[in-house]
Amino acid sequence: MQIPLAVDPNDYRWQLLGKILKIFEMRKTRKIIAKFTSPIKTAISCMKIVLTSMFFSTKISHVVEELRQRQDLREFLGIREDEVPETSYIYSFLSRFGLSNFIAMILRVLNSITKRRARNTKLIVDCTDISVDINWFRKPVRQKDLHGKDYRWGYSAKGMFVGFKLTLVLEYPSLKPLLFLLHPANRHEAKIFDQIMNELRRRRIARMGDTVIMDKGFYAYRNYLSGINEYRVVPLIFPRSNFNIQRLSGMLSYPLSIFSSKNLDEEKRRFKALKAKLLNLLQRWETFKGVRSVIEDVFKLAKSFGLRRLHRYTRRSVFKFATLNVLLVGVVVALGFREKKVLQRLAEM
Repeated sequence: MQIPLAVDPNDYRWQLLGKILKIFEMRKTRKIIAKFTSPIKTAISCMKIVLTSMFFSTKISHVVEELRQRQDLREFLGIREDEVPETSYIYSFLSRFGLSNFIAMILRVLNSITKRRARNTKLIVDCTDISVDINWFRKPVRQKDLHGKDYRWGYSAKGMFVGFKLTLVLEYPSLKPLLFLLHPANRHEAKIFDQIMNELRRRRIARMGDTVIMDKGFYAYRNYLSGINEYRVVPLIFPRSNFNIQRLSGMLSYPLSIFSSKNLDEEKRRFKALKAKLLNLLQRWETFKGVRSVIEDVFKLAKSFGLRRLHRYTRRSVFKFATLNVLLVGVVVALGFREKKVLQRLAEM
C-alpha cells in the first residue's frame, strides 16, 4: 500500500523536501535545464515529481495520482491542476535525453549549488549494489538467463543480488559528489580502478598529489603503482592481511616515461614525494577508517531515496535514476547535512 502524500509543514521530511525542491526556483538552475530541454516549466514539473517519488520511495504514478487529488500537494510542488503531467509523459520526458546529456545537465545543476572543490581535500571512492526488481526466489535466475541483459549476478555484504554496481566519488570533508559510474554487478572493484582514475583525470577532478581513499575491494599492488606512476595521486587503498609494505616500496621505482621529461629532476622529486606520502599513510591506514566510513552513510541515504531496489532493467534507465538519486543526495549534503549521525538519522526517516 502506498503512503498518502499529505503535506505537513511541521514534519521535518516535508520541510527538507521543500528546501530540496527550491533549487528549481533558482534562475541559474532554470537556465541550465533550458539548455538541455524545453518547455522549461513542464521539465521542472516532471523532475519535481520524480524527485518526490524518490524522496518518499514511492512510485511516480502514485505521486501523479496524489497530485490530482490533493490541492496542498499541488501548491507544495508549484504545479497547477491542469499542469499535472501523465505518468507516461514523465517516462517519455526522461527517455528523450541522451545519457551523456542527462548526466551533464544534472552535474551542472549540482555544481551550481555547491562550492568549487577546495585545495587539500581528499577523495573517497566506494561501490554499492543496485538490485533490479526480480523475484529470483519464485523463478530462479541462471547465468545463461542473463545473456543479452545489462544486469548481472553480483555479491555484496548482504549476499547475492541481481543488478548493477554504482561507483561514487566524494570530496571530503564537504561530501560533494564528484563522479559516479555504473557497472554490471559482477565487475570486481580492483579491475575498475583504472576506469575510475581515467574518468577523474579526464574530468579534471583529480589533482596531482591528491589522496584517494579506497577500501580493500580495490586492493592490488598494480593499483598502487599505477596510482602514483600514471595518475600522479596517492592511492590510499586499505591493504589486506597479506600486504607487505617492503615489497611495495621495492616495486615503486621511477617509471620509464619520467626519463623523457625536459625537467627530470623535478619529476624525480615529485615521484619521491608521492611515494613517501603513500608509504607513510599506509603505515597508519587504520586512522582513516572513520573518514572512509562516511561514504557508507551516504550510500544508506541514497538507498533510502529509492535506490535500494529499482523496477528498471536497462543500463540507460538505471543510470538516469541513479543520476537523479545522486542529485538528491548532493542537495541534502549541500544544505549542511554532513555529520555521520545526521546522515544516519536521515536514512532511517
